[in-house]
Amino acid sequence: MLRSLHISNYALIDSVDITFHNGFNIITGETGAGKSIMLGALSLILGERADLKAVRDSGRKSVIEATFELHDYKRLREYCTANDIEWDDTVCILRREIAPAGRSRAFINDSPVTLDLLSHVAMLLVDIHSQHNNRLLASPEFQLSIIDTLAGNEELLADYGRRFVAYRRALKRLRDTKKIIEQNRQDEDFTRFQLEQLDAMKLEAGEQEQLEKDRDVLANISEIKSTLGGALAALSDGAHNALSMLGDAVEYCEQLSQVLEDADNIVERLNTAHIELRDIADTLADFDRDLNADPDELEAIEQRLNDIYSLQSKHHVSSIQELVDLRENLRIKLSALENSSYTIEELEKEARRAKAAAREIAVELTRRRTEEARRFERLLCETASPLGMKNLRAHVDIHTGDMSATGMDAVEFRFAFNKNQPLMPVGGAASGGEISRLMLSIKSIIASRMQLPSIIFDEIDTGVSGDVANRMGRMMRDISESIQVMAITHLPQVAALGNAHYKVYKLDDDDATHTHIRQLDEQERVDEIAVMLGGATVDDAARANALSLLNANKH
Repeated sequence: MLRSLHISNYALIDSVDITFHNGFNIITGETGAGKSIMLGALSLILGERADLKAVRDSGRKSVIEATFELHDYKRLREYCTANDIEWDDTVCILRREIAPAGRSRAFINDSPVTLDLLSHVAMLLVDIHSQHNNRLLASPEFQLSIIDTLAGNEELLADYGRRFVAYRRALKRLRDTKKIIEQNRQDEDFTRFQLEQLDAMKLEAGEQEQLEKDRDVLANISEIKSTLGGALAALSDGAHNALSMLGDAVEYCEQLSQVLEDADNIVERLNTAHIELRDIADTLADFDRDLNADPDELEAIEQRLNDIYSLQSKHHVSSIQELVDLRENLRIKLSALENSSYTIEELEKEARRAKAAAREIAVELTRRRTEEARRFERLLCETASPLGMKNLRAHVDIHTGDMSATGMDAVEFRFAFNKNQPLMPVGGAASGGEISRLMLSIKSIIASRMQLPSIIFDEIDTGVSGDVANRMGRMMRDISESIQVMAITHLPQVAALGNAHYKVYKLDDDDATHTHIRQLDEQERVDEIAVMLGGATVDDAARANALSLLNANKH
């Protein structure tokens, strides 16, 4: 339930902190006192768009914070856990802040969240029903949601939703594949030409790099052979080459070994170096022998590289590996075309299976909705009858058609309010007062199934009076035995039924007008109801009438 509400720097409210109670909470106040401001602030918690004009003092932010007391609220816990929202088993604090510049921030349990998350969590905690919401009764979606709520279809709808999404995805895969196949079929001749061209090239991984190296060698063979000749001359072919001079050094050191004890080691090391240099010289000689200036070979390499470069440019790639990958993709595309009939057939089977699975649940939804619709018709007439609607007749038309996100049913409520009147859609058959009574009756019926901690009725009793008003008040009080109810009302019969009574009022100071709200004590409540009964002048007779009304409506 809504335990407390804090509003600061919003419209005519400088700062308000109010604590609410279990059961039936009454909110009253003169026209223009600011009751709508209270609801406007609370609607920000429900995700309504923030209006910068509502920020009272442009030098500081506006804050609306609602604290809800929880008791094993599984549905909300699962939603918060699934969305990584901090969870507390006993309390949920929702806060909306509006900066003077217009930037809005949302919090759940002091953790920043998106406005969508705040809105969804708030809608699981409180339902604000105003005269504006009465128009919802003509909405097919709202009518369907009523039947589903009463039928307890939440889990079944979730199951259907998953299956319907799977069906839609299967259909999309089928459509997309057909489109791709059709496009590929139009391009089939060109695709085959591209594949034949790539196959004819017989490309191999690493080929391009090797060809480019070979080309560089052949193109610069004169310089390379000249360099090799210089190296060989220095090592072995020149008049004073390294190998010859190293041989002389070995002979000299052999002579030294006869007189110096460590000279043997020097000779051994020189011999090792001589062997290594000889091996290097032989390798360079092999290079020199194998290198031949072959113009035909160079031309062939250049032609092969040009063919490769041309293909890369044509296909907008930069390596042979990418051309190889393209070749395989073209082969797969043509293979898919050859097997397209089988592919389409399998996807069609998948779509039919997914549709059948979704339809199985949709059929069960239709059955349960039809069964609940008949029960709802009877119960609504019984509930509304004491509210001055004894001639009410109700019928719920359920039209079954193609599957949609909510099943395959369209619902239409039809009513007749007088004898011999034909059943008509609610929008063309009911007055404002009749719609208010219908909505209250519906809320009364579904209160135990709503799984909402709190509901707020904003002048739902507008357009009624006398005994009907009293009965509407009693109905709201009955709802409050299941969930917390707050009713903004202008009727004393309704106000006298509350467990707690709050008054919204305005006070002026030297600079501005301020809206306040406070809970009334017993004597103040008598005076408030006396004003509602008899106007601005409150005398002993008016107080006696108010006290009598309060005493008559005590539980």
